[in-house]
Amino acid sequence: QVLLRESGGGSVQTGGSLRLSCAASGTTFRNYNIGWFREAPGKQREFVAGVWSAGTKVFNDVLRGRFNIYRDNSKNMVILQMNNLLTEDTAVYFCGGDDRFLDDPAFMGAWGQGTQVTVSS
Repeated sequence: QVLLRESGGGSVQTGGSLRLSCAASGTTFRNYNIGWFREAPGKQREFVAGVWSAGTKVFNDVLRGRFNIYRDNSKNMVILQMNNLLTEDTAVYFCGGDDRFLDDPAFMGAWGQGTQVTVSS
Protein backbone atom coordinates (compact mmCIF):
# COMPACT_ATOMS: atom_id res chain seq x y z
CA GLN A 1 0.00 0.00 0.00
CA VAL A 2 1.35 3.39 -0.95
CA LEU A 3 1.44 6.11 1.71
CA LEU A 4 0.88 9.66 0.48
CA ARG A 5 1.53 13.08 1.95
CA GLU A 6 0.65 16.41 0.41
CA SER A 7 2.38 19.72 0.97
CA GLY A 8 2.51 23.17 -0.58
CA GLY A 9 -0.97 24.53 0.04
CA GLY A 10 -1.57 28.06 1.20
CA SER A 11 -3.32 31.33 0.51
CA VAL A 12 -2.86 33.35 -2.67
CA GLN A 13 -4.66 36.07 -4.56
CA THR A 14 -6.39 35.51 -7.86
CA GLY A 15 -3.90 35.13 -10.66
CA GLY A 16 -1.27 33.68 -8.38
CA SER A 17 0.40 30.29 -8.51
CA LEU A 18 0.96 27.40 -6.15
CA ARG A 19 2.95 24.22 -6.40
CA LEU A 20 1.61 21.21 -4.54
CA SER A 21 3.72 18.16 -3.82
CA CYS A 22 2.61 14.61 -3.22
CA ALA A 23 5.32 12.50 -1.61
CA ALA A 24 4.92 8.74 -1.60
CA SER A 25 6.42 5.98 0.52
CA GLY A 26 5.76 2.44 1.58
CA THR A 27 5.77 0.59 -1.71
CA THR A 28 7.05 0.64 -5.28
CA PHE A 29 5.98 4.10 -6.30
CA ARG A 30 6.59 3.64 -9.99
CA ASN A 31 3.79 1.03 -10.14
CA TYR A 32 1.15 3.46 -8.90
CA ASN A 33 -1.08 5.88 -10.72
CA ILE A 34 -1.26 9.19 -8.86
CA GLY A 35 -4.08 11.66 -9.14
CA TRP A 36 -4.81 15.04 -7.65
CA PHE A 37 -8.33 15.73 -6.50
CA ARG A 38 -10.02 18.61 -4.73
CA GLU A 39 -12.95 19.04 -2.44
CA ALA A 40 -14.61 22.40 -1.98
CA PRO A 41 -17.08 23.06 0.85
CA GLY A 42 -20.43 21.51 0.05
CA LYS A 43 -19.15 19.81 -3.10
CA GLN A 44 -18.04 16.34 -4.00
CA ARG A 45 -14.42 15.46 -4.44
CA GLU A 46 -13.45 16.01 -8.08
CA PHE A 47 -10.56 14.96 -10.26
CA VAL A 48 -8.04 17.68 -11.09
CA ALA A 49 -5.16 15.97 -12.86
CA GLY A 50 -3.29 12.70 -12.72
CA VAL A 51 -0.44 10.72 -14.16
CA TRP A 52 -0.46 7.03 -14.96
CA SER A 53 2.39 4.84 -13.79
CA ALA A 54 3.64 4.78 -17.40
CA GLY A 55 3.78 8.58 -17.40
CA THR A 56 0.74 9.63 -19.41
CA LYS A 57 -0.93 12.72 -18.01
CA VAL A 58 -4.66 13.22 -17.71
CA PHE A 59 -6.44 16.47 -16.93
CA ASN A 60 -9.84 17.72 -15.97
CA ASP A 61 -10.63 19.47 -19.23
CA VAL A 62 -11.82 22.59 -17.45
CA LEU A 63 -8.44 23.02 -15.74
CA ARG A 64 -6.09 21.85 -18.46
CA GLY A 65 -4.73 25.24 -19.50
CA ARG A 66 -3.91 26.44 -16.00
CA PHE A 67 -2.73 23.30 -14.23
CA ASN A 68 0.08 20.93 -15.01
CA ILE A 69 1.34 17.75 -13.38
CA TYR A 70 4.80 16.25 -13.17
CA ARG A 71 6.01 12.90 -11.95
CA ASP A 72 9.49 12.19 -10.63
CA ASN A 73 9.92 8.48 -9.89
CA SER A 74 13.47 9.05 -8.61
CA LYS A 75 12.02 11.18 -5.79
CA ASN A 76 8.75 9.29 -5.34
CA MET A 77 6.91 12.51 -5.94
CA VAL A 78 4.16 14.04 -8.07
CA ILE A 79 3.88 17.79 -8.44
CA LEU A 80 0.76 19.77 -9.28
CA GLN A 81 1.60 23.19 -10.69
CA MET A 82 -1.35 25.57 -10.50
CA ASN A 83 -1.23 28.89 -12.33
CA ASN A 84 -3.63 31.80 -12.77
CA LEU A 85 -5.60 30.66 -9.76
CA LEU A 86 -9.23 31.67 -9.38
CA THR A 87 -11.40 31.96 -6.29
CA GLU A 88 -13.28 28.87 -7.42
CA ASP A 89 -10.06 26.88 -7.08
CA THR A 90 -10.37 27.20 -3.31
CA ALA A 91 -10.58 23.69 -1.88
CA VAL A 92 -8.74 21.02 0.02
CA TYR A 93 -6.47 19.26 -2.44
CA PHE A 94 -5.75 15.56 -2.04
CA CYS A 95 -3.48 13.18 -3.85
CA GLY A 96 -4.75 9.69 -4.40
CA GLY A 97 -2.91 6.58 -5.48
CA ASP A 98 -3.94 3.29 -6.99
CA ASP A 99 -2.38 0.55 -9.07
CA ARG A 100 -5.39 0.32 -11.42
CA PHE A 101 -7.41 3.53 -11.34
CA LEU A 102 -6.58 7.19 -11.73
CA ASP A 103 -9.40 9.68 -12.10
CA ASP A 104 -12.35 8.36 -10.09
CA PRO A 105 -12.15 9.18 -6.39
CA ALA A 106 -14.46 6.26 -5.58
CA PHE A 107 -11.80 3.79 -6.69
CA MET A 108 -8.54 5.26 -5.44
CA GLY A 109 -7.02 2.97 -2.85
CA ALA A 110 -4.86 5.40 -0.95
CA TRP A 111 -5.16 9.05 0.07
CA GLY A 112 -3.09 11.72 1.66
CA GLN A 113 -4.45 13.94 4.41
CA GLY A 114 -5.05 16.91 2.10
CA THR A 115 -3.71 20.43 1.89
CA GLN A 116 -5.78 23.60 1.91
CA VAL A 117 -5.64 26.02 -1.01
CA THR A 118 -7.38 29.36 -0.56
CA VAL A 119 -7.62 31.88 -3.37
CA SER A 120 -8.92 35.34 -2.56
CA SER A 121 -9.81 38.26 -4.79
